[in-house]
Amino acid sequence: MIKLTRLNNREITVNADQVEFLESTPETIVSMATGRKVVVKEPVEEVVRRIVEYRARVLPVVRATAN
Repeated sequence: MIKLTRLNNREITVNADQVEFLESTPETIVSMATGRKVVVKEPVEEVVRRIVEYRARVLPVVRATAN
């Protein structure tokens, strides 16, 4: 899960594994696998950084439990 900020300054938590793609319009639109779209303040590069950071934390745990 990653934390992002809606345009109204409310913080939301998004399931990073459900992010399908990102668009910059100039706001960032996060398109989810469910078809839902969320507009956030963070630039695309920041959302990508947070997703990569999240996966770097989670992947070792997943690998450890798979063995």
